[in-house]
Amino acid sequence: MTQQIRTLGELKNAHYKSKSIQEELAENLRDRIKRGAPTFEGLLGYEHTVIPDVERAILSGHSINLLGLRGQAKTRLARKMTALLDEWIPVVSGSEINDDPLHPISQHAKDLIQELGDKTPISWLHRDDRFFEKLATPDVTVADLIGDIDPIKAANLKLSYSDERVIHFGMIPRAHRCIFVLNELPDLQARIQVALFSILQEKEIQIRGFKLRLPIECQFVFTANPEDYTNRGSIVTPLKDRIGSQILTHYPNSIEVAKSITKQETGHRASAMGIHIPELARDVLEQIGFEARKSEYVDAKSGVSARMSITAFENLLSTAERRILMSGEQQTSIRMSDFLGTISAINGKIELVYEGEQEGVEQISLHLINQAVKSLFPQYFPEIKKLERENVAGPYDELLRWFYDENELFIEDSLSDDVYQDTLMAVPGLHELIARFCKTCLDQDKLFMMEFLLWGLEANKRLNKYRTLEGFQFKDGLGNLLADL
Repeated sequence: MTQQIRTLGELKNAHYKSKSIQEELAENLRDRIKRGAPTFEGLLGYEHTVIPDVERAILSGHSINLLGLRGQAKTRLARKMTALLDEWIPVVSGSEINDDPLHPISQHAKDLIQELGDKTPISWLHRDDRFFEKLATPDVTVADLIGDIDPIKAANLKLSYSDERVIHFGMIPRAHRCIFVLNELPDLQARIQVALFSILQEKEIQIRGFKLRLPIECQFVFTANPEDYTNRGSIVTPLKDRIGSQILTHYPNSIEVAKSITKQETGHRASAMGIHIPELARDVLEQIGFEARKSEYVDAKSGVSARMSITAFENLLSTAERRILMSGEQQTSIRMSDFLGTISAINGKIELVYEGEQEGVEQISLHLINQAVKSLFPQYFPEIKKLERENVAGPYDELLRWFYDENELFIEDSLSDDVYQDTLMAVPGLHELIARFCKTCLDQDKLFMMEFLLWGLEANKRLNKYRTLEGFQFKDGLGNLLADL
């Protein structure tokens, strides 16, 4: 439908047919599914779980409640629904609530059409302007969502409070024929949730005792966090009963999906800065999140947002960039020691239980990094068992013997690439282990693998690793062995 049409008469002559927003979403979704086009682009990991549930809800014309922990793309999923709307829809010009010219619901639009008839002016609303979002907080009022009587308007127009024209409409009436997202629904006070009953079911609103029949057509999308049900509030049962579909969201179920999400959100910043990122470094970064979600020190009910990996990756790049700026070099590669720069990002994304708080958030963040290294270590090197048979040579004996002979390795944070390489290559047996067990490793990844091996030996208590102000120090693991005994 062309937006060159400017009057109600022209709209009728063009044979425009009105449809509800639910019909609009469903028709466009059917068309996409038939054509094999993606319905929600950019939502990775939901292709076989959440997205099919959302598609079924839209085809059913349901309001939707997206239930999941923080950082599971609930709001992004709701915003993507605007792509399923018609690009343009006609509205009565001057209408506060996007009145359909063929089916007006406000008194203003009805009076205007009665007065001007086919000459009633219309305007066109783009789908990008048909998205309304409100964060539910305890201070949200009925007036914010539904509306309230405006005494100044009543006095100026000399109308009684029972007249619809004195109402100042809230967000929901103004979202007529639009998508309305109410985030963190359990945070909304119970008495405010009750005010949504008639909107969802009977299409009626009541303001200060005056009942007003307004057949408002909104596509409601609510988001909620299971944690909210116990910590701050709950969804009242009658409201939950009126929501058509409740859909559970989830975190990425594999490292590959998690890496794809992080790549999508961080763009191509690394290549622009001349920073090489070994694939194993990306794996370690994502594994930190997986370790946090199952850690006994982290509150599982709070969840670990996918934003942790994104912000940690940005800090990882910034750590390498800072080293480039200090050394004057043009390019570098990510190192294991650079993961120390991710701790500040991890700190702000995890909620600790009592035992974790006793240890300290920074210690827990470093612990999660070490656990990630330990989990990935057997994929690249022979597994280290706690009890090994005597008189059986192990693959790491030569390397460990060098450290047991009171030798130490110190890797300073700001080392230039050449010095960093010389420092690692000076450790006997380290390069040979990489050549033996990582035969397909890229040349530019070998130094990272060498440092990863040292971190893995420390995580398995074969070496000691100490953090100083300038870098990391690796020493013999005899103290760890004695502690185990």
